[in-house]
Formats: sequence, C-alpha cells, structure tokens
Amino acid sequence: MQHTLKTSVTFQGNGLHSGAPAKLTLRPAAAGHGIWFKRTDIEIGDSMIPAIYDLVERTPLCTRLVNDAGVSVSTVEHIMAALAGCGVHNALIEIDGPEVPIMDGSAVEFVRGIMARGVRRQAAPVLAYQVLKTVTVEKDGARATLMPSDRLEIEFTIDFADAAIGRQTRRMDMRNGSFARELSDSRTFCRRADVEAMRANGLALGGTLDNAVVVDGAEVLTPGGLRHADEAVRHKMLDALGDLYMAGGPILGRYVGEKAGHSLTNTLLRTLFEEPGAVRPILCTPEQAALLPGQGLVWAEIPQVA
Repeated sequence: MQHTLKTSVTFQGNGLHSGAPAKLTLRPAAAGHGIWFKRTDIEIGDSMIPAIYDLVERTPLCTRLVNDAGVSVSTVEHIMAALAGCGVHNALIEIDGPEVPIMDGSAVEFVRGIMARGVRRQAAPVLAYQVLKTVTVEKDGARATLMPSDRLEIEFTIDFADAAIGRQTRRMDMRNGSFARELSDSRTFCRRADVEAMRANGLALGGTLDNAVVVDGAEVLTPGGLRHADEAVRHKMLDALGDLYMAGGPILGRYVGEKAGHSLTNTLLRTLFEEPGAVRPILCTPEQAALLPGQGLVWAEIPQVA
C-alpha cells in the first residue's frame, strides 16, 4: 500500500550551489498525491512543482525542476532519494527558496528525520512502473541502462584519475532497508580542482568540507576521511535512486550506470517513457510491494553519523 509521513518534519541548512539559507518542511499528503514541491516564497504565480521527470532541466551538477511558470527548485536528488528509500509515496515539500539544503552532503539527515516521525499506511495500492524492455542512452563516454527486473536494482561504475577514488563498482538490490543501511550516509564528492572551477562559475558557493568529500589526488581533504572505502560510487547510486524516483513512482527494473550523471539518468527516463512498449504502470500486489525500497525499514537500520 501507499505510505506518507505521520507528521511534518523541518530541515534547515544552506544550498550547495547558491550558498543561501534554506528551510524545507516535509508534510503528509493524501493517497495518490505523489511528491510535490511548494515554493513558499512565491506569492504571485504558480508555486507548485511536481517531482516528475519531464520537468527536469538537465544540468550536469544537480537535478533542477522547473514548472510551466518558470518557478524552479534545484538539488532535489537527495531528498527524493530519502523519500524513495523510506517508502514514502505521497508528500508535500515546502521550501522557502530555490535550492534544497545540502545538509551533510548525503541523505541520512533526511532519512533520520522521516523515520523519527514515522510513516503511515494509506488505503491505496502503490503505482509502480515496470520496465518491459531494455533501454540505453549514451553520451561522452557515459552510459545508462534500464532493463527488466521484478524489483529495483542499481549497479554503478565510476572511474576517476584521483587515486582517492579510482575505479569503483557496486551493485545492490534496493528492496527493504538497503538504501538506509548501505547508501544514505554517503556524501557528495568532488575533486579540489573542480571546486575551484565551479566557484569561478558561481557554483558550489555553499560547499564546505563539512558537506562534501573533497579529494586531491590520493588525499582526502575532508576531516575524518571516508565513511566507506567506496563512498563515491555509493553516492552516485544514491543520486540515481533520487533521479529515478522522478518517474512518478517506484521503478521495477535494473538500472546500470557507467560514469553517468543526473542529466543522463533523466535522458534515460525520458527515453523509457517515449519508447513504445518499454514500460507500463502497474498497481502493486502485496508480493510486488514487498520488493520495493523502504518496505519494512526500521530505525535500527539507519546509520549513526557524527
């Protein structure tokens, strides 16, 4: 069955790219509502933005949603991953600015906030999207694929020249609490040279060593080092889960990303829904729902972080 939050929960922090303070409140929503953002600072015009793939403005560094009135909200991938990973299908996300707070660079604070309040079952079956045939997109040496599976699986490979990251591959079955246990505390990462380039272009203004893993060759500059030896590829899987949740419901399929990013994953979703016979909506049976992310998640599975 569908789930929403039991009560509202608020998060505060700064936007990763804008550096601006941001306040975000997750609120329960009725069955069938889906995930919507509401810009509370917009007094005139359409302040509502559905979290749906065809409203994504494809950019390489984050996922940005823009409604038909031009109102946007960016860096939504971590909160979307947390909602997917906690099995929340309906929520209203109120935010007082154009960018979701980055928190510690992972999704774990969102996950802990959601699960501290708890989720409640609703009287409607989950609408999911079942992949029926393999779809692949490629660009600039990167590739993303969705293929049939009875559950959501994510496999990712990255390859960086910096020895602190190098080549990493991981594959996971995303059912139950696996996202919370294995991925939710993995932080966004970047190379020191990339930070300098982004700031020169007015980006990453809110990035610090407290909300990102920064590497320089073989050295990890972030105090405390890595939370996982393969934290970088785990974070890419976290991003992929959040971006895939923009399908409008859970995906039943196997996602394989090779050096892929937000833009390519969004292109993959668009291609999936445009390709005749590639995907179909289904109302999940209890057996199918048991394979979805977040089903059966308990507090003890959520990582403790400093």
